[in-house]
Parts: sequence; C-alpha cells; structure tokens
Amino acid sequence: MINVEATDKMSNKTLRLVLGDQLNSNHSWFKAADDSVTYVMMEVRTETDYASHHIQKVVGIFSAMRNFSKTLELNKHQVIYMHLNDEDNLQSFEKNIQSLIAKDNFTHFEYQLPDEFRVDVVLKELCKSIEISSSVIDSEHFFTSRNELEYFFEGKKTFVMENFYRMLRKKHDVLMEGNQPLTGKWNYDSENRKKLPKNHKPTPPLVFNNNVLEVLEEIDKTDIKTIGNIDAVNFVWPINREQSLQLLDFFLAECLQLFGSFQDAMTPNEWSLYHSRLSFSMNLKMISPQEVIDKAIQEWNKRPNKIEYNQLERFVRQIIGWREYMRGIYWLKMPEYASMNFFNNQEKLPDWFWTGKTKMNCLKDAINQSLSFAYAHHIQRLMITGNFALLAGIHPDEIDAWYLGIYIDAIEWVEITNTRGMSQFADGGIVGTKPYVSSASYIDKMSNYCGSCFYKKEVKTGEKACPFNSLYWNFYDKNRDELAINPRIGMMYNVWRKMKPEAKVALLEQADYYLKKINEL
Repeated sequence: MINVEATDKMSNKTLRLVLGDQLNSNHSWFKAADDSVTYVMMEVRTETDYASHHIQKVVGIFSAMRNFSKTLELNKHQVIYMHLNDEDNLQSFEKNIQSLIAKDNFTHFEYQLPDEFRVDVVLKELCKSIEISSSVIDSEHFFTSRNELEYFFEGKKTFVMENFYRMLRKKHDVLMEGNQPLTGKWNYDSENRKKLPKNHKPTPPLVFNNNVLEVLEEIDKTDIKTIGNIDAVNFVWPINREQSLQLLDFFLAECLQLFGSFQDAMTPNEWSLYHSRLSFSMNLKMISPQEVIDKAIQEWNKRPNKIEYNQLERFVRQIIGWREYMRGIYWLKMPEYASMNFFNNQEKLPDWFWTGKTKMNCLKDAINQSLSFAYAHHIQRLMITGNFALLAGIHPDEIDAWYLGIYIDAIEWVEITNTRGMSQFADGGIVGTKPYVSSASYIDKMSNYCGSCFYKKEVKTGEKACPFNSLYWNFYDKNRDELAINPRIGMMYNVWRKMKPEAKVALLEQADYYLKKINEL
C-alpha cells in the first residue's frame, strides 16, 4: 500500500534560508524536525565585501553560524551549509538559492524577515524571480514589529525615544505596577554619569578561549579585505548560545550592580568595564532581548540590597528602549537615511583611525581597543571617535563605513542610526535633539585620559593645545546657520558671542591649523 501522506511530503520540499544574524534556536521553525524541510546557511562574499569588516567580526559570525548549523543537525534537522571556499558556492544569497532550487527540486522557499534593508531588497527580488512559491516569517526576536514606531508616532513631527520606551514598558509589563512605573519614576538617567574613582579596579571581563583557527585559515585563502587584529586560538567572543548565556550570567552577577553608575565612564587599558558586551550575541539572536531583561529583573529581585534600581532601569532602557527605537527609526527612514548629510561634511577620516597612531590619548586608546577587541562602549563611540569625526567635518559615509566595519556588534539596522543619527547628527535631528560634541572638559570629566596626554586639556590655543578645544568652537561657528535656532545649544552661542574678537580669531586659526595637519595629530 502506498503511503499517500509520505508521498506528498516527499513531493513538497521546502527550502528555508537562515541568515548569519538569525541564530535563534528558540524560533518556531525549529520546534520539530521535518523531513520535507531543508535549512540552508551560507558564508558568502556579498556579506564579507560590502564593508571592510574587522577580522574578529567575520570570524565570529562564521564561527557562530557553524555552531548553529551543528546544533540543527544534532536536533535532526536537514541542513545545507555552504562554506566560504566551497566550489559550488556562488557567493550570493540569490545565486545559491536559485541553484539549490534547480538542483534539488524544491517546491517552496521560506525566509525570516531580515534586519538589513539591503538584504530585504535582495530577498524580495529573489522571490519574484523564482518559479516556486515563497513566504516570509517574522524573526521572533524583537519586542516590536518593523513598523510599530511609525504607527506610534503617526502624525508627529518628532520621535521622542522616552515616549516610545514608556509605551513598550506598559505594553510588555516591564518594571510596571499596573499602569505606572514600579518606583513611580520612569527615568534614572541623572544618576548614571559617574567617573571611575581613582584607583578603582573594574571586575576583570569574562572572555572565552575559542579556537577559531580553521575559520581564519579559510578567510586567509581569499582576498577579503579586513581590519583589526585577532588571536585565533583564544577568541574572546561567545560563538554559541551556551557561551552567550554564560556572558549574560556573568554580567548579572558581577557587573549589573555598577552598570548604570559607570556606563559613561572611560579609562585607559580597561576595555570592558561594567558593560554587558551582549550586543554581539543579541544581534546574532543567540539570546533574545526578552530573556536578557527577564534575567536582569530576576537578579535584581534576588539581590535588591546589592543592585540599586537605577542600575537595572538603565540596562532595561538600553534593551527595550534604545535598541527597539533605533530599529524603528531604521525601517521608517531607510533607504534615504543612508545618504543624509545635514552639515554637508566632506572630509576624509584621518589615517590614524585605521592604526591608532595619534598623540591624543583618548582617541589612541579608543581606536587601539577597537582594533584589538572589535569593541568600544557607547560613550567611547559617541564622545571620543564620533565627537572628533563630527568636529573635524568628516563625511558621514566615511565614519559610517568605519563603525560598520570595526565593531563586532555592528549590523546596519543598529549601527547606522547610532552613527549617522546620534553620533554625527547627519539626520538633522531625527534621532538626537542636538549634536553630541564636546571640548576636552567633558572628556576629562568622564575619563582618565587627559592627565598623561601629549596635549593639554586646559590649553585652547598654541603649542600642545588640545585639538578638541578649538575644533569645538570652530564647529559651532561653521554651523551657525544650521544650529543657532536649536534651543538646546543656544547657551553655547551666547558664550561664543561674548568672547573677545581676538580670542575667536585665535581659536578659529588654531582649528584651521589642526584640520590641515589632521594626519599628524
């Protein structure tokens, strides 16, 4: 007797694409193995070559993908895995999918919603070109849909993150008591801007000793252009769900209690401080924002006398507030967002952004750390490298490509909104209400960089004057037409107006000198 059901299953063959940032073992796709379904994962040149990535980023993603593929196979799923140098790898999603459909007679194609606009376009066009049916499913990772921010702010001219954050807290019942915040207060930002005390030694970071030499050797056989350094036999980043959960547990046990207080602090030779470093794991979906928040709240409930509420709220705000908000802005404003240049900045990045060879301590430390670990925390990105790039008039495309390439957690949906928006104000104020620029005084306030620097933080002009000081006033003078009406920075223009003419001239001349000698700073 013919088994009709088995025959139907064999004749209906589904091919499902799993992208390198969709390593979510709890996705509904993977609840049960199905012989009629085959998953395909692929390492392709279109993904390695659209930017010059940090070698740790490429190796880390490929290693995590390979581990995820093995997990699927152990759970009896059928998997096709295309390695970078496989002879039949056509080096793009669309070419490989089309080839597999033709070769293996698949009758249906499925994929999860990608997080990047460019991949979204590729997969939509692919589905139009193939002759079999296709469908798309949610990635089941975020608190919000792609368009939820757009709907929430419909009819509004500004997109205030705080309002979005409060809505999500209510909707998902996070740190709420009925319809009110748990403590009666939504925002503890003002309690979270402390400098590390002198002689304070942060908790040593949890690092992994992953051997990723095999992946590195395969990359070395190609002409893929990468940046940065790597220790391939002691790779420090998590490359599977188990390690990601270990990193989460370490953060909650050792770092959360001081995370809020010192999240903006900077100090030389301490690359991790009290930050979670979970963004790589979350952005690849090895762990979910829901479980991260749930575990953080559980830890606070276990140790309320050890973990002050402001530490917890600031962490929760980054996950359910800022992360979801940036994603919403991305899907609302792309693709136009990627070409915004509010100040019409045109300069190139200094050469030392790629080497770390500068006399400015803050930039030397932040860049060398980035080259060594593919990581810098948000204030280093915003108020050191980003601050300097904006003051120096660097083209947003230049700094955008640098951020996208150098950081292991940089996937465009979260990188470009933080870089082109928050850091460079290239969007004219969609994300931030003012440009985030500063002179040396802020850097000294939040760090221990300035004391041993070649340049002098208190000197504005002349020999060894800190470049941030004159570039800061040059920025405001140059962009007066765009910024003078901004109510958040009116005070700075009042200070500028009251300066003596000769002091203004000296500052602008100093800035011009530094900009002409930028590669020598």
